Amino acid sequence: MPHGKPAGIPCVQLAADSSCAIFGRPERPAVCASLRPTETMCGANRDEALAMLTRLETATKP
Repeated sequence: MPHGKPAGIPCVQLAADSSCAIFGRPERPAVCASLRPTETMCGANRDEALAMLTRLETATKP
């Protein structure tokens, strides 16, 4: 997604099992490869993690 993606919109590389379809491949964007999730970022469950990602995307929107 060369121009980024809006919060709440799944990445085009998101597989049916919620994994990254290009994980470990050279074409994976640097921003994805550099992301180092922490417990604070991920929360206690998937819903908390997705809520935090939405907040982060909104806060860093150009």
